[in-house]
Amino acid sequence: MSISKSQLKIITSLSQKKYRQNHQLFIAEGLKVVNELLNSSFKIDTLFATDDFQTDISLDKIIRISDKDLQKISNLKAPNKVLGLFVIPDEKPLQKNGLTIVLDTINDPGNLGTIIRLCDWFGVSQLLCSAETVDCYNQKVVQASMGSLTRISIKYIDIEIYLKETNLPTFIADMDGENVYKSALPKEAILIMGNEANGVSDKIKTLIKNKISIPRFGETQETESLNVATATAILLSEFKRSY
Repeated sequence: MSISKSQLKIITSLSQKKYRQNHQLFIAEGLKVVNELLNSSFKIDTLFATDDFQTDISLDKIIRISDKDLQKISNLKAPNKVLGLFVIPDEKPLQKNGLTIVLDTINDPGNLGTIIRLCDWFGVSQLLCSAETVDCYNQKVVQASMGSLTRISIKYIDIEIYLKETNLPTFIADMDGENVYKSALPKEAILIMGNEANGVSDKIKTLIKNKISIPRFGETQETESLNVATATAILLSEFKRSY
């Protein structure tokens, strides 16, 4: 069976956030990511799959297509058997305890996808994002998260309002902050990570006293900064190591 023009139109439109919101659908591709989603609480809308893709879901959800058609709708250089349209779930209630990561204007889909995976790895169940942060259902974010999207609660919030209402100790990742390896880090806290180019915005910085940094050990001390996902990994490791 070939893909209809209306189906092709919907799939193509989902590359844009406004159409993902209009249709309440997002795209996932490849065996790993699609199988993770199929085995989660996420609801499947339609699967476009080649004949060698096998699954137990009902046949009315699967449209069998050729490799050529899969290449036509795929965003991957090497399409892998299946592309799925999944329903965007309702956001979960805000958690007020534990360790929470807050992202202030993260623009790169790969960084957000990696941070979602890091939250999954380090047992951080809640990730909060500013409205300016890239959409977590952007196809590149979904691919980079490698299925961890199914296990992390992600909410888009007004960071200023959230910080004014929380009682948890809050930390900002900042180059001028206290050495994280010498800091006393609590079990329950909020860690704010900033934009790739500009860090945490000034309006957020004015609300927070606790600033932590990752010291440079290189002899020349010329490296300007760390990638935000790399910095998140190091800081999460220290938060988890401290208790």
